[in-house]
Order: sequence, then structure tokens, then C-alpha cells
Amino acid sequence: MSEYKRPTTAEEFEYNFKIKKPLMNETEAYYESSRCLYCYDAPCVQACPTGIDIPLFIKQINTGNLTGSAKTIFESNWLGNACGKICPTGVLCEGACVYNHRDVPPIQIGRLQNFATSKAIAEKKNLFKVGENNGRKVAMIGSGAAAIACACELRTMGYDVDIYEAKAKPTGLTLHGIAAYKITNEEVIDELDYLTKQLGLNFICNNAIETEEQIAKLEADYDAIFLGVGIGPTAQIGLEGEDKENVIGAVEFIEELRMNHESKTVPENIVVIGGGNTAMDAASQSARLGASKVTLAYRRDKNSMGAYGFEYDLAISAGVDSLFNAQPKAIVGDGPASGVLFVKTESVDGKLTEVQGSEFVVPADLVIKATGQAKLANFLSKIQGLELDRKNRIVVSDESYQTKNPKYFAGGDAVNGGAEVVNAAYDGKMAAHGIHNWLNNK
Repeated sequence: MSEYKRPTTAEEFEYNFKIKKPLMNETEAYYESSRCLYCYDAPCVQACPTGIDIPLFIKQINTGNLTGSAKTIFESNWLGNACGKICPTGVLCEGACVYNHRDVPPIQIGRLQNFATSKAIAEKKNLFKVGENNGRKVAMIGSGAAAIACACELRTMGYDVDIYEAKAKPTGLTLHGIAAYKITNEEVIDELDYLTKQLGLNFICNNAIETEEQIAKLEADYDAIFLGVGIGPTAQIGLEGEDKENVIGAVEFIEELRMNHESKTVPENIVVIGGGNTAMDAASQSARLGASKVTLAYRRDKNSMGAYGFEYDLAISAGVDSLFNAQPKAIVGDGPASGVLFVKTESVDGKLTEVQGSEFVVPADLVIKATGQAKLANFLSKIQGLELDRKNRIVVSDESYQTKNPKYFAGGDAVNGGAEVVNAAYDGKMAAHGIHNWLNNK
């Protein structure tokens, strides 16, 4: 049972959604950076998808060169501040730290990264310049991490860049889809404003690109186009009763929470269906909003969940109950949903099977589906020559991120099917170089 009171004020919301990785002060950063061994061939660098020179930026913090440290980070990862907060550092850089082999806590790389970049943002340090204009224009469709990284990199090379976003505010999942206890709205917006003022990013919001006519106009107006469209809304899973009014997708639930904070209310009993990281976030946040009982239901056993172990532990510590080997069969209720009908499952010869006669109902005033997102195949099919794989992910070159239609490049979730923000930031940066090389070698 959740121990959180329903937040009704901004202060109560902030208490319930206390940031997991709080900002270090200068003393903490100095002592933590002093612990680093500055390894040669550092395994933490190998574990970072953007390849940040971690020993260097930590050494720069330790010697008081905070501006140099921030530049080292941003040169590798344009979303360096956000990633310091939201990256699963325990399974990436910190998980690779050599201290883990000595039964010593690993260096808090994420918090040190956030410390250095936050300082640069707060002090408005000008670390980058727009490159000399080369007369070429590139359009971004979507404004998530991949598109922002691609746009920043292109601006340093002298390209004009326009970023088209369907929503009222840019940054994609970083603002709309990350749990509120991982990063605040203000931190996301401050980093974007910091980059925008230095590099002149041009966001065209409330402007969804949806039709063949719009696509044709972009193709005529721009030298290249980057697709950073993500993977869309929560997918339908074919359950009876799925269309009831109190059934919502986890992505949509988290977005409502991020936009409304304490104004977002939840009922007493909530069932979250799924076993990935998004399910953990939805369940944990439901508990922090004051729901009396939150049940996290997954069709397989605990060890088969896609979620990181620490994400599951965080949900359980918030008061979430877990239910394993439970396959949802229908969402029941006369009118609104009043519960979820499950059947017990077991693994027989490696195959998941239902246990006959084991049906049961878990009461629910709200059902949250965290069962994957629908790919944007309908939109992508309107782009001639674009190839999708069997999971409707965009097929790109491993090196250049160029699609089968040479004018288009892509990165982030639309290509990888759903990974971390840091992976999207890497994709976008590499795609910028792919665009640059293609336009200069045509």
C-alpha cells in the first residue's frame, strides 16, 4: 500500500517526487571526483553510448576547470545535462566502474556530469558557436533527443535547421515521457534554452507533419530531412474493454503527469499492465500521486521482465504491489472499468501457457497499459523509398544513419525501437555527420 499522501500543492508534489539524483554541491563534487582512478582505457567510457571522456571531465572538475568539464561532456553528448540525471548509469558507465570489482561504491558519474553541466547552464557559459553559413538547410521532423542532437551538431557546421514539432513544447520524451522524480521540467527546459541561445535552434511547434503534401514541401524546401519521430502512442493490445474511459496508455499517463503535476489526480485502485521500465515509472508515479493500491501485473515471471532491477525496486519501495504470471484477458466493468480479468500462466518447456480454470479479477478504478508503443508506420509509409523492418523500425545505414531514401536520415526510437535518451543523442549526432558527408559528396 502506498504511504504517499495525495499532493495538492507544488510543495507536496515536490516532496513526493523528490529527485533521485539531487544536484551535488561543490564540496561533494570535489570529494567524489577525488575518488576517480582516471583509468587508462576506462571501462566507463566504453559503456557510455556517446563515448564521453569520463576520466577527463572528472579530472577537470577536480582541478576546478568546470567550464572545461562541461565542454568535454557537451562535445560528446548535446543532452549531457539531462543524461546525467535520467541515464541508467548503474547499468552503463557506473555499472562498468572498476570499483565494482573491489566492493567499493562506483564513482557517481551521472551526478558529477550533471554538476558540471548545470554550472555551465546556470552561468550561461558560451561553449559553442554557429559555423559559417554554408547555404544549406535541413529539416527535423520531431524534436526529441535525436533531433536536438542532430540539429546542434549541424549548426556548428553552418547548416540552417528547422525543427518541426507536433506538440506545443519541444524535447520529446525528455519533457513528456520521463518520470518526474528523475528530472524536473525546469531542468529540461533550461538545457534546451541554453543550447538554443548558443546555436540558434529554430523550433516550429504545434506543426505536425502528417500529409504527403507537407512531406513534398519539405523535400522541395530542404537539402536533407532527419526523422526523429519516436515510436508513437501506446499500442492497442486487443483486450475486450480496452476502449473504456478509465483505461489509458502509460506514455499518455506520464505525459499528463509531467504537464499537470499536482493537478493530476488518480483514483484509489490502479492496475498497471506491463513489465518494462515504462510500467515501473507509471506504477511508481501512481503511488506517489496517492493511490491507495497500485498493482503491477506482468504475464511472465519476475526474472523475465524487461525493466531494470533498480526500476522495479524503486516501484516496490513506493508501495507498489507486484503480480507475476498473470495474463490479462479482459477489462471488465459495466460502463467504466472496474477491474482486470487475469488468468494465471506457467512456463511449460519454455513456452508460456495459461492455467485452465485459474481466472481471477483484480479491482481497478484506472487501468494503465504499459505494453509497448505503436510504430508510426502509417506516416512513414507516405515517404517514398523509406524501408521499414518487420517491427516497423526505420532501416538506416549503421554508419551514416541514412535511410533507403537518400534524402532522409533517422535516429532514436524510430530506428532502435525504444532505447535510452543517451542512445538517441548519439544517433542524432552521428546522423548529422552522415548528412554533412552526403551533401558534400553528392
